[in-house]
Amino acid sequence: MVRSVLEEMRIRSLGVIDDAVVELSPGFTAVTGETGAGKTMVVTSLGLLLGGRADPALVRIGAKSAVVEGRISVPADGPAAVRAEEAGAELDDGTLLISRTVSAEGRSRAHLGGRSVPVGMLSELADELVAVHGQTDQQGLLRPARQREALDRYAGGAVTGPQAKYAAAYRRLRAVSTELDELTTRARERAQEADLLRFGLNEIAGVEPRAGEDVELAAEAERLGHAEALASAASVAHAALAGNPEDPEGVDATTLVAGAGRALDAVRSHDPALAALADRMGEISILLGDVAGELAGYADNLDADPLRLAAVEERRAALTQLTRKYGETGEGIDKVLAWSEESAERLTELDGDDERIDELTAERDALRGELSGLAQALTDARTEAAARFADAVTTELASLAMPHARVSFDIRQTEDPEGVEVGGRPVAYGPSGVDEVELLLAPHPGAPPRPIAKGASGGELSRVMLAVEVVFAGTDPVPTYLFDEVDAGVGGKAAVEIGRRLAKLAKSAQVVVVTHLPQVAAFADRQLLVEKTNDGSVTRSGVTVLEGEDRVRELSRMLAGQEDSETARAHAEELLATARSDG
Repeated sequence: MVRSVLEEMRIRSLGVIDDAVVELSPGFTAVTGETGAGKTMVVTSLGLLLGGRADPALVRIGAKSAVVEGRISVPADGPAAVRAEEAGAELDDGTLLISRTVSAEGRSRAHLGGRSVPVGMLSELADELVAVHGQTDQQGLLRPARQREALDRYAGGAVTGPQAKYAAAYRRLRAVSTELDELTTRARERAQEADLLRFGLNEIAGVEPRAGEDVELAAEAERLGHAEALASAASVAHAALAGNPEDPEGVDATTLVAGAGRALDAVRSHDPALAALADRMGEISILLGDVAGELAGYADNLDADPLRLAAVEERRAALTQLTRKYGETGEGIDKVLAWSEESAERLTELDGDDERIDELTAERDALRGELSGLAQALTDARTEAAARFADAVTTELASLAMPHARVSFDIRQTEDPEGVEVGGRPVAYGPSGVDEVELLLAPHPGAPPRPIAKGASGGELSRVMLAVEVVFAGTDPVPTYLFDEVDAGVGGKAAVEIGRRLAKLAKSAQVVVVTHLPQVAAFADRQLLVEKTNDGSVTRSGVTVLEGEDRVRELSRMLAGQEDSETARAHAEELLATARSDG
């Protein structure tokens, strides 16, 4: 099976490293060197390549920026390659190039396959490519939440199946409970709102306004208020056009225009221009007759009834009152009608709250029942997986010089009257179920199982973590594991066994270990030495692959602090021989 391999990293201006290239083995690579030589910068560099936090303090003094470049071979159809290509990255013959730059001012840039990408994209790829373990990760393993995550990861589909259904039901229950709480706690406010809306709608219904009615009434009121002046003006205008019967000798416009028309008609045949004027004069005569007739009708039909004017003003006052209360200045009665329509819809919604509360209550109870069943399924799956997981880790610990240690899981629930019912009692629940999971360690016979945070020393904790990863490698492996000081607090036979187990892990994954123990380094397929120059920096020549005599000398230094000690050399050669025979 083809898997991803971190082939090389180039590190520039990072911490004590000036410019160095780290060439890694597909199997087990050990990074060694004296304290302070910059070994942990390898871990830091990989962390930056995988989207870790950029700390400007890491930039080498005097440099403008630190740069880390990595070359990773990835399967063309693997999830890392697919995700990178979706981001616009290009693969170079199955190789993915990653670059991270951190400026001394704190700015950070990331490049993937020649394309600038958000740093978060590197973090996404990290989940598919590398598992990093250091002292801080050991501390993380002490948290029960992380221990539950580890157990769920080991259980696989047996937990992820019901977990997905549980999470969906949990989210819906939260939404339903929130809406239900809002409806019930605001019931009084909503009732008051409904009463106000109902009062307003009843008041508007009592008046029964029509759209545009206020505009029509304003025009009618203006006409009724000036009826006498309008009638007088119409009479005077009619007399001027059609004549006054009481003044037979008076001159009127109709008579004058008719005389002018007759004069033009008499001579129109002699000049077409004058004939056109005669036609226009005829049109004027007809228009004057029409206007005179309409003026006569207007005066006859004009309503000057004061009772009607009073009724109109009363109606306008009623509409104005509605507009002031339910409309807006300048909007008129149409705005009142719009408010009425919107308020009727809102009132229907508010009046339906009781029914909605009943619906939500029933759905909440059903969801709580569903959660109870799913939570029980999760607990059962975790309990079954915990027994297998604990047995597998215990077996690994026996191979790590802890033959009498026993690992187990404490899976428990906390009673809560407001919780969901599991096992016949109400228990607290959360987005991951009802279980509190804690990893217990009994380091020797007769010792009671205790949480690993309290029952494990630093060296024991390192071995427990390594045992967990070896077990994981058989069920849900990642391509590359990076361990920083996983052998802290360990020595002697236990260190040899850690080396063996790391070599075993390297059979199915790439393993990179920063170590100070020769017993661990001896089992590596490749050993890298990180050395400082006289000025305290690590240059390109300061990271070298150790082979043959050079590797024996470095192991001798790690064993006795003296490269040329015959005893140390013999011990180093023995370690290498033991590692080769195991391989």
